[in-house]
Parts: sequence; structure tokens; C-alpha cells
Amino acid sequence: STLESNVFQESSSQFNPTDKLPCIFQMATQCVSKVELSISCNNLLDKDVGSKSDPLCVLLQSIGDDKWVELDRTENVKNSQDPEFSKKLLLDYYFEKVQKLKLCVYDIDNKSVDLKDDDYLGGLEITLGQIVSSKKITRPLQLKQSKPAGKGTITCSWLFLLQDLFGKSDPFLEFFKQGDDGKWQLVHRTEVVKNNLSPSWKKFTVALQTFCNSDMSKPIKVRIAERPHIYGQVPECRDHVEFNCIHPEKQKKKKGYKNSGVIIFKGCQIQTQYTFLDYVMGGCQINFTVGIDFTGSNGDPRSPQSLHYMSPDGLNQYLLAIWSVGQVVQDYDTDKLFPAFGFGAQVPPHFKVSHEFALNFNPSNPYCTGIQGIVEAYRTALPQVKLYGPTNFSPIINHVAGIASVSTQQNNASQYFVLLIITDGEITDLDETRDAIVKASRLPMSIIIIGVGEADFKAMELLDGDDGVLKSLTGEPVARDIVQFVPLRQFTNAPREALAQSVLAEVPNQLVSYFRMLKLDPVNVPALKV
Repeated sequence: STLESNVFQESSSQFNPTDKLPCIFQMATQCVSKVELSISCNNLLDKDVGSKSDPLCVLLQSIGDDKWVELDRTENVKNSQDPEFSKKLLLDYYFEKVQKLKLCVYDIDNKSVDLKDDDYLGGLEITLGQIVSSKKITRPLQLKQSKPAGKGTITCSWLFLLQDLFGKSDPFLEFFKQGDDGKWQLVHRTEVVKNNLSPSWKKFTVALQTFCNSDMSKPIKVRIAERPHIYGQVPECRDHVEFNCIHPEKQKKKKGYKNSGVIIFKGCQIQTQYTFLDYVMGGCQINFTVGIDFTGSNGDPRSPQSLHYMSPDGLNQYLLAIWSVGQVVQDYDTDKLFPAFGFGAQVPPHFKVSHEFALNFNPSNPYCTGIQGIVEAYRTALPQVKLYGPTNFSPIINHVAGIASVSTQQNNASQYFVLLIITDGEITDLDETRDAIVKASRLPMSIIIIGVGEADFKAMELLDGDDGVLKSLTGEPVARDIVQFVPLRQFTNAPREALAQSVLAEVPNQLVSYFRMLKLDPVNVPALKV
């Protein structure tokens, strides 16, 4: 939930009720950072003689190189082959990472926390992305790969927890809540408004839980810089609520003292602002499309100097980018069918230049099965096409934008599109691409551009818009920032997952910003735990 209010303060000696100060502040829920998992099992193996197993579930997370670290564990349930664990498993959530998890179930026969002496009843390897893209997931338990643990199954559902964040601007107006021990706790500071006896403060956001523990009857204290305090409750959701600003020392010394100013809440409204996980849990599918640069500037694929050259291990920079990003995004698409296109090549059978050809050479069905399907289509297409040019981005952007536009006819938050373009950076239709991006910014769509090789990527940085608002040729600005560009060379010595973390970090906010812009709630509003 959010608390939205218009607030300003006036000196009592200069109060003019006709003045209109256009200042509001908003208290909003912040981004989700933690997820709790609820675990239950059915038909567990019975390893105890004379009684049923005493199961416990352990949550492990991969830290690479086949190493795992324990994050949490449930309680031990006595004598049950169908346990429903009450202890929730807590972990951090990152959209931009592939978070590999193991859920391992043990039969506990002693009081030691060491599990080496306990019987293993089966486990499940899964990613956190697969879990959060489903409301509830049930899988068979396995003793080891391809060896089922009898008829045992494990079921996992989840809730997200809100993370409380608040600003740390220079103090002038300070808000405090009262703790259970009676002490006042600072929850927000505003910016300083100088040389003004009737100050107006900028909009700010604070989680409602942070502001008053989500209890609208709790007292709130407001301190105005070095001025006095006021005490009161969170204003009701109605217009024009006034509080006197009282200076304790002046109140003691001056007879007939009324106040040292008035704080007026011009308006107050409770709203719900949904997060990325709200939309995913509510049924939003993230549709992933790949566009690959087959222009001549990449070099002859048969030459080791070419960006398309396959190294002895069967990889090149294009495949590295596809794997890095695709492995994350695929968890949020239920059918795992991904359109994949090439551009800038002469394509068989007539070898005409195409700026938007299906990698599988099937224009009526350009879908590849899984990320592995994209890789196989790329490897098959590479020796069959002739690298040519020019490097035009706008056709493939307009293609995905067209599909995204059709999806908006449903008028709900069920579809979002992510286009990955991998290129060597020598773009030739910059103006048309700018126009295409501006149009796409009003659609449920994000664009990721990964630059391979050592080219000058200034044009890509312009499209990213980090240094200013991208505009079309006619001067129309983007409705929201939807492009993220990174050069692959920056990640030469970085961990393999660092590329995906960099390019995908902005996608959750881009998705949320689009649906908020259209005032679209999740298709199925999920449960919220604050």
C-alpha cells in the first residue's frame, strides 16, 4: 500500500488560505528484495524402522564450480511422510541472476545440525526464477539424477517480502514513528528549503510499513528542522487536515501561545503500487526475442579474426551473449518458444539482403525451442548465409513492436517483450532506429543491445539515453527509458553471470513503469506480505 499526501507548512503570522503551494509527497512501497518459500512434501521414502520418517528440508544455493552453500532450513516434522513445514525459507531475489537452488529433504534421527549421518530422502534442483514465475510448483524428488525417490514429491509456493527504504536528504522536515518501547524512530528527512517562512517540500516516497508499521492509528511526530514538534496520527484519507506546530519551550514561557506555524495535509490517499514480482506472480509472461548481426563488418566466419568465428569449444561472442541473457529470461516464459532473427545478410535461396530473417529459415514459424534451440538455429544458419549489410536495427525493432502492439488489445498486464540485439556496432539506420525506439517506448517492451568486438559504440550509447532523453527525428521524446546497452568487452575478465546482471538489471523497473503508466494491475492480484 502507499500513502500519498499533499503537505506544506506556513508561519502562522503569514498564513494566507488563498495561497496554493503545488507540493506533494508520496509514501510508496519499494522494490521487492526478499522471497520466502513454503515447502511441503508427499509420499516420502520411509527410512525409519517401526515408525515414519522425521523429515526436514534444507535450502542450498549454488556459488559456482558445483559448490553449494546452505541458506536456510525448515523445522523437523516428526513421523510424517507428507510433511507441511511451517518454517519458511528466506532468500534474496534478483531478476537479473540465475539463482540455482537445491531443496534437499532428510530424515533426521539425531540432534546434530550436521546432516552427514542423516538419511537423504530426495531433492530438487531448480532456479528461483522458475519458482517465482509459478504460483505453486510441484516436482518429483530425486535421489540423484534420473533416479526418483520412490513416489516422493515436493511442492513449493512463495510470497515476497517488502524491503523498507527511505531517503537520506539533508534534514529540514523529519518524520518519526513511535516504537513499542515508546522511543521515536526517524523514518524520513526532506530536503532543506532555505530563506522561506512558508516552505513547500518536494515529493518523496516511504513504505507505509516504515512510516507507521501499516497502522494508521499510530502516532507520528514531525520535526521541522530546528523548529518545534507536532504530534498526531497519520491523517485520515480526506482533504485539508491541519496540525499546530508546537515549540515546547515557547509554550512554557509565553502565555496565550498558540503555535509556531501550521502544518496542513492538503490531501491524503492510500494506493497500491505493484512490483515486478506482483506482475510475474499475477501471470505476466516475458517474451524473449533475439536479433543477431550478420553484416560483413563482423568478418569472414571462417577466419579466427571474425566475431562469428567458432572457437574449438564451439563458442563465440554472439553465443556467449545469447546464453548469458537467455538463461535468465527463459524462466519467465512458460512455453519456452523464442523467436530468433538475423539481419544484414544475403539469405538463401535467392541470396537477397534481409534485415529480418528467421534463423531457422521459417518465416511463418520463427520460434526456437529453448535457448539451446536458438543456439542450434544460429549454428545452422551461419554457414548458409552470406554476411553483407547494411546494419539496420529498425526492421527487427518494428517487428517485435508490432507483436507487442497486438498484445495491448487485451488491455491487461499479461504480456511483456524483451528484444536482445547483438551487434558489432556499425549501425547505419540511426534515425529510423530512434523513431522505432520512441514508438516502442509506449508499448510493453524493453530492448537490450550487446556490442561485440572493438568497434566505436557511440551510436549505441546515444540509443541507451543515459546521457539524455532519446528523441525521434520530429523531437518526440521516449515515454520511458527502454534501452540498455553494454559492450561485451567490459566483461572479458568478469564472472560469466556479470553480463546478464548488467543488461537485465533495469528490466523489472521498465516492466513496472509501463504497466503503471497505463494503470494496469496484475491480471491475478497476488497475496502480499508486509
